[in-house]
Amino acid sequence: MNVVLAIVTVLAVVSAAVLLVPAIVLFLQVSSAVGTHPDAAPAVEGVTSRTRPRVAVLVPAHDEADGIAATIDSVLPQLSHGDRVLVVADNCTDATADVARASGAEVVERVDPERRGKGYALDFGVRALAADPPAVVVLVDADCLVEHGAIASLAAACVHSRSPVQALYTMRAPPGAGLRQRIAAFAWTVRNRVRPLGSFRWGLPCQLMGTGMAFPWPMLRDAPLASANLVEDMQLGIDLAIAGTPPHFCPQARVTSMFPADAEGAASQRTRWEHGHLSMIGTAAPRLLWSGIRSGRPGLIALALDLCVPPLAALVLALVGLTVGCAVLAACGAAKLPLLLALVALALVLLSVAIARIAYARDLVSWRDLLAVPAYVAAKLPLYARFLRRRQVDWVRTRRDRKSR
Repeated sequence: MNVVLAIVTVLAVVSAAVLLVPAIVLFLQVSSAVGTHPDAAPAVEGVTSRTRPRVAVLVPAHDEADGIAATIDSVLPQLSHGDRVLVVADNCTDATADVARASGAEVVERVDPERRGKGYALDFGVRALAADPPAVVVLVDADCLVEHGAIASLAAACVHSRSPVQALYTMRAPPGAGLRQRIAAFAWTVRNRVRPLGSFRWGLPCQLMGTGMAFPWPMLRDAPLASANLVEDMQLGIDLAIAGTPPHFCPQARVTSMFPADAEGAASQRTRWEHGHLSMIGTAAPRLLWSGIRSGRPGLIALALDLCVPPLAALVLALVGLTVGCAVLAACGAAKLPLLLALVALALVLLSVAIARIAYARDLVSWRDLLAVPAYVAAKLPLYARFLRRRQVDWVRTRRDRKSR
């Protein structure tokens, strides 16, 4: 019995130490972000709308007829002479192509039922641009609005850094959203705004987020885009970072979207993102970390640690479960070290949540809302159980209620 308890205690120590790493990273990012506001980021000097090179905005779209006109309308006023916006109507069964043309975009249509997914659409669009290549390509999802000045900021930062650039991508809860969607919007703010700002403050790279991304043409032309990867953006950012051009955050540029009002669509979207992210932690993070250590590149190491921070609900759920288990072990006479480590990690996560709410999310959630986080986390148990039993591996379009836009 003592041998079994000792083995279990060692496993608990290892588990607590492993979970302590993302908790520390999260806390450092959130605390570093305090006082670092997007508008305070320095503008890139020497590149203006008149002097910047040609830009192509590439919009992959699958059955987006109801909302793509708004996306194009947000882009067109920001284009200069020689710029273009190209929509890839990918395996569409609605009027996406016609609506996009009527809104002023160029359109190419792709039909390939066997190879479905955003990565294939992007690859098709890049090959279409090759006949008259721009200097910079900005990727924008068909359900997003590009805020004024974002295209110019992204293009300038891309030219200046000669590397991929990621805009600040925010997701809003639809009007009248319930508690679960408000908490989801808060978690998104922590993931896509607060944490990247913390890394930005230290000059560290960020992950790509799927939309609002700018690339030098040669880089995107040669990138391996054609895949059905659930998080093709995350994989692309990692591949480019290892190749020597890690993505940089451009918080002045903002792209916004809205969570699906449809419950089934929201669940599908969360499953795709979270299953994809969790898979990447196990497959890509070790390779990224080793590459950073071997080459002596702190930016790669930082990016690997950033990738190792799981979705907030998953991290809280894992830490709560571990803390309870370690408490039971301690009550059975085991060492208290694993319980201490688990409590420290959980405290760091909770403190990070409190700091993020005070500094960046007072208008999203109240303290009373945050008291419901345990119920929100518990509601995600089936999602994580499916990841362990039968994780999602195929790309599925998010179902939306366009009236909420």
